[in-house]
Amino acid sequence: MRLSAQGFISPPGTPSFPIAVRGEGVYIFDKDGKAYLDGSSGAVVTALGHSHPRVLAAMRAQMENITFAYARIWESRPDEELVRRLAELCGGKFDSAYFLNGGSEATEAALKFARQLAIARGEPSRHKVISRMPSYHGATLGALGVTGDPVMEKLFGPMMVPMPKIPAPITYRTPEGFDADSYVDYCAEALEEAIRREGPETVLAFIVELVGGTSTGALVSPDRYYRRIREICDRHGVLLIHDEIMSGAGRCGKFLASHYFPGAAPDILTMGKGLGSGYAPISALVTSSALVDELRAIGGFAHGHTYVANPMGCAIGCAVLDELVQSDLVTQSAAAGVYLEDQLRAVQKRRRSLGDIRGRGLQLAIEIVADQDTRQSYPFELNAPARIEHLMMERGLAMLHRRTGGGQFGEWFMVCPPLISTREDVDRLVDIIDDALGAFERSIDGKAS
Repeated sequence: MRLSAQGFISPPGTPSFPIAVRGEGVYIFDKDGKAYLDGSSGAVVTALGHSHPRVLAAMRAQMENITFAYARIWESRPDEELVRRLAELCGGKFDSAYFLNGGSEATEAALKFARQLAIARGEPSRHKVISRMPSYHGATLGALGVTGDPVMEKLFGPMMVPMPKIPAPITYRTPEGFDADSYVDYCAEALEEAIRREGPETVLAFIVELVGGTSTGALVSPDRYYRRIREICDRHGVLLIHDEIMSGAGRCGKFLASHYFPGAAPDILTMGKGLGSGYAPISALVTSSALVDELRAIGGFAHGHTYVANPMGCAIGCAVLDELVQSDLVTQSAAAGVYLEDQLRAVQKRRRSLGDIRGRGLQLAIEIVADQDTRQSYPFELNAPARIEHLMMERGLAMLHRRTGGGQFGEWFMVCPPLISTREDVDRLVDIIDDALGAFERSIDGKAS
């Protein structure tokens, strides 16, 4: 038996995946020519859709020049150009970037950068990075250490260094005794308590997604939460890291989710996914030249991978950002997100299994429930998300679902179509979601789907 990647990740008995052979715009086509709307942009990656002519042209042009130049020996024009474009779009103090291959690498780089800053500042006892439960910051062992997922921690815990966790300010299912507002305040104060409990002199950083990804189903907290955690970090000399691997590059209706909260800017941020839009593996650690200079003074950033600042990936990143700007796709994502959310709320009134809709821009999620009033999930063994996903695929819609912590935090689909999606694309997306949920509910009721 020979197994490809799908064989590694799929348990026995899992239906085979369709074979993708072509992509065009917001669609992927299988070997039989069937079209699937890319409803979650893969893993919330394909911001510009597939086979975008501008990006393909940039790829061809770069391939004809140079595809690899090792960053410890060479600089490259695409690297320099991508830093310049990012600095303009990120604004403020964010004028320096270090390019890697994916989100997990960007998290690892951010953690190591923060640690080396502490060393440079004469604070070697600072090594703990506080994060939230639930959360997701990557799949490497270092990134898993700051990821809040009990299942992953049980599986890989003996191999990694688990870091302190505080509760994420969940808004849909709050603990007994709280409403959404009071729980947000409680979770902000939990950061202060965790720093004091661990010892401020040992705490290095706090890492947080401003618009949640697959771990929280596009959770967004109010402005006061982000301002409060910024204040707490400042008071204790703790670095603030914004994980914008999913939300950055226009996905959430602004170029950065951080731009929604100007009073809570981070010290370090990470980007990925939409930065390369699926055309090349690329991510970034973004920070200020002032912080970089602190490391340069002690010998530079002690970190690296073979493909750091790869000229091919950087050239693609430049083309992606140029298209975002010149086609005004960030503004379009904000408007499309409002329209998409409105259409989903209409579906919510018809489909009892659609419990919550949340997010910002085109980074939205729908939570699946057995009862809208009690907000109870379906029994775990029913595997409702997988069944609904199958019904969506039958109808020509590819969607990403997640059950964080084995389902203890809920079950949801990421509704994150490409930023190039038209109103007609959104209507088709919503129609299929509506139809698939209806078929699922009828199957649960024992009626034909």
